[in-house]
Amino acid sequence: MLLLASVMLRAEPRDFDRQLHLQAATDRAWRDASDGYMRMEKISYRSRAGDLDIPAFVFRPLGDAAPASRPALVWVHEDVRGHLYEHYIPYVREAIARGYVIIAPEYRGSIGYGEKHYDAIDYGGAEVDDVVTAVDVLRARYQEVDRRRVGVIGWSHGGMIALLAVFRNPSTFRSAAAIVPVSNLIERVERKGVERQLALIDPAHRVFGTSPQSKPEIYKERSPLFQVDKLRIPLLVHVARNDQDVEIDEDMPLVEALRVEKPQLAVTKVYDHPMGGHTFDRRVNHDTWEPENNPEQVDSWKRIWNFLGLTLNVNVESWPARSASASAHPRDQAARALQH
Repeated sequence: MLLLASVMLRAEPRDFDRQLHLQAATDRAWRDASDGYMRMEKISYRSRAGDLDIPAFVFRPLGDAAPASRPALVWVHEDVRGHLYEHYIPYVREAIARGYVIIAPEYRGSIGYGEKHYDAIDYGGAEVDDVVTAVDVLRARYQEVDRRRVGVIGWSHGGMIALLAVFRNPSTFRSAAAIVPVSNLIERVERKGVERQLALIDPAHRVFGTSPQSKPEIYKERSPLFQVDKLRIPLLVHVARNDQDVEIDEDMPLVEALRVEKPQLAVTKVYDHPMGGHTFDRRVNHDTWEPENNPEQVDSWKRIWNFLGLTLNVNVESWPARSASASAHPRDQAARALQH
């Protein structure tokens, strides 16, 4: 039933009443999934970009914490027309178990919040500001969050937003992770069909013109591949050779650029043929909300948690037993992580 709701949210792009109904069901699913695992609330905040309120989920560990004691993550959902899907449940629970506070913005263009929010889409533009503003919200409203230890993680389109967020705001985040990120808008639009893609990312024809050739600088400005030189913080990127959406020919130039230009900051891994391709790390059992735990999925999350723990100074010894080994000193683990 919950999986069906997510599918229908994607399938009915302008049935706004139906979307609102289904989003309410998703909110209930997240509240149910939070019971006994974490504190969950649904908030909204004004984006720094324009006159728009951004809904967001906030998840916190059970129990009180000292001021400025917890690291935090801005959690950026996939899909141009997406929302915080239920398949993130086990991973958000895991993050909370590790002591993170999470804010998951439903940035402009997300589905399930009415016509105004839907039509405010600004691909690679103000949606990035929506996500970055979430950091200000964490710092202002949640005293347990250590303002110095905020990271960002995103998937696919959300991975692109995470990359642009840190390239444009180098001092806002401590570290970032981008999984199967959209990286080259020029290549992507041309490969997938200019007319079809522009109808998806710029339906009002406000930004991208008629093709990449018509406004090349806009496409480059909103493509992470062309911003690699701006990286100033540790970054993890995972891609898959059998990705059916962000194909390897799109992502490998980003991986190679990071390896050449930012070897001391970038941690990259290319998975050869993971089960599920584009969704390999997010595959779950929708009856139990447990991960499928295929080998590549397990490996990817082990690396993600290790990287975030090291770069955000999470107490390694407090991690669950299934996490990466805590036998080595964190500095030694960090050195090894940044070498692979």
